[in-house]
Amino acid sequence: MPISPRFPPNTQRAVEVLAYPSVQLLDVTGPLQVFASANDLAVAAGGAAPYAIRVVAQAGQTVTASAGLGLATTPLPSIDAELDTLIIAGGPGVKAAAADTSLIKWVQGRAQRARRITSVCTGAFLLAGSGLLNGRRATTHWSFCAEFARRFPLVQVEPDPIFVQDGPIWTSAGITAGIDLALALVEDDLGRTAALALARHLVVFLKRPGGQAQFSAALSLQTGEDRFGAFHDWINTHLADDISLPLMAHHAGMSERSFSRHYAKTMGMTPTRAVERLRVEAARRLLSESRLPVKRVWQRCGFGSEETMRRSFLRVLAVSPQDYRARFSS
Repeated sequence: MPISPRFPPNTQRAVEVLAYPSVQLLDVTGPLQVFASANDLAVAAGGAAPYAIRVVAQAGQTVTASAGLGLATTPLPSIDAELDTLIIAGGPGVKAAAADTSLIKWVQGRAQRARRITSVCTGAFLLAGSGLLNGRRATTHWSFCAEFARRFPLVQVEPDPIFVQDGPIWTSAGITAGIDLALALVEDDLGRTAALALARHLVVFLKRPGGQAQFSAALSLQTGEDRFGAFHDWINTHLADDISLPLMAHHAGMSERSFSRHYAKTMGMTPTRAVERLRVEAARRLLSESRLPVKRVWQRCGFGSEETMRRSFLRVLAVSPQDYRARFSS
């Protein structure tokens, strides 16, 4: 299928993927393959490759991904070299990378040169450590959102989306979400027709149905088990009841104001948002694992009405209850 770039056909956009020891392999190769395939389709259609792609790392580093595969990289370019898109991959090695002051300085300088700065999965920790996310919305892997919110209080963490764009900075959720992010970047560059052709070629959704929350609503709350584990157990056994903020604070043994503050600080979300996510989690299980009618589902999970459940599903999972059942029912 033809691709119609929005820029002159002989102009390539430089894309750099930053890697480091113990990087997550798919955080690097997922976006890399999206841009490489965009080049392949453009050339096959008689055009020029729109992207110049390279994986970069600090000079002298042996970059072996956490999966054990070695990566061929080029040394970090000068901060003044031409650059369109900087992609920071995540992985188990991100904490060591984020503690490297020379690497942070390079990211800060390179970001000033780039048109777009992005992170995949826990690469957001390195991006936030550079100060580039201060005052911005961002996301990361669902299991790290609470920790991310605690470490970087100046960042507005959104745990549900597959990716978040705030101005020139894009951040994505866990691992395979880097592919979703890269497809969105290609769509931004080349248009929807080109991105759709690319998604078909890669046999993936151009826009994935639902968000990462559909896999994590209950699990993500386990990060606060030491302090709020018993509280979450109580909520799960009273989902059909009217769970108000005063009742939650009373059960937690705190004032409403103190409870709201401590819970949000620990969990990265408000108590009311947590109740909604647990109700959605329970409802999606019933929708996918039982034949209960929708009316019984919303009643059992405490939504109050079918419309309230529908709005919660759209807010948390970006799909309606009916669509969720159609896609995930066993």
